Amino acid sequence: MSIQKRFDLSGKVAVVTGSSKGIGLAIARGFAENGAKVVISSRKQEAVEQVAEDFRKEGFEAVGIACHVGVKEQRENLITQTIKTYGQIDILVNNAAINPVYGPLEATEDAIFDKIMNVNVKAPWALANLAQPHMKESGGGSIINISSVEGIHPGDGLGLYSMTKAAMNMLSKNQAKEWGRHGIRANAVCPGLVKTKFSQSLWSNEKLVANYERMVPLRRIASPEEIVGIVVLLASDAGSYMTGGLYSADGGYLISG
Repeated sequence: MSIQKRFDLSGKVAVVTGSSKGIGLAIARGFAENGAKVVISSRKQEAVEQVAEDFRKEGFEAVGIACHVGVKEQRENLITQTIKTYGQIDILVNNAAINPVYGPLEATEDAIFDKIMNVNVKAPWALANLAQPHMKESGGGSIINISSVEGIHPGDGLGLYSMTKAAMNMLSKNQAKEWGRHGIRANAVCPGLVKTKFSQSLWSNEKLVANYERMVPLRRIASPEEIVGIVVLLASDAGSYMTGGLYSADGGYLISG
């Protein structure tokens, strides 16, 4: 098989959480352009249906299924409806995340801790557990957890978020180790600063951006589309021997002084 063919996702079904905008939307589009049937998912049905409709107008196959990943019943419904619609799940991208607080660790309330752990750690664990039997039955699959460089190198004011992403990194490794025998691969992608609505409080801070751009070797912030290539690789047969890895797309942030 040619290398180009190995990137082809035709016949694959991909579920992408948090995919009505930002990095998730870019990933969903990348999958669709490479032939996958894509499940668009975020909290609001009207938002996911609009994206799915836009995709279908472009000739892609897509469906919108609303899901607040922090709610057990909605996670279960996402997987159930995906199977009902397409009969399989080949790719799961755990992209949905929150960061409700920016500040020191000691200033965070218990309720905020519980909320961020529920969405950023428990939800990806639970969704993967729900998808795993279907992947196992079909002979394999790819789980891609969208982590962050903050899960590898701590930054100021993002302590809880960093903790959750560090947990996601280890979750990916354990999924890879335990489920590899079933043909299921699991990897984490660790973006640096990307210009999305999610990170607006960071990139709208001119002083922070100036410092960041001086520090990273590529001297700029990323666009969501610049995260897609590594994710498509990990989802496709082109990445068929890649599992348990942490892959950064950070403009060189992790090698900066």
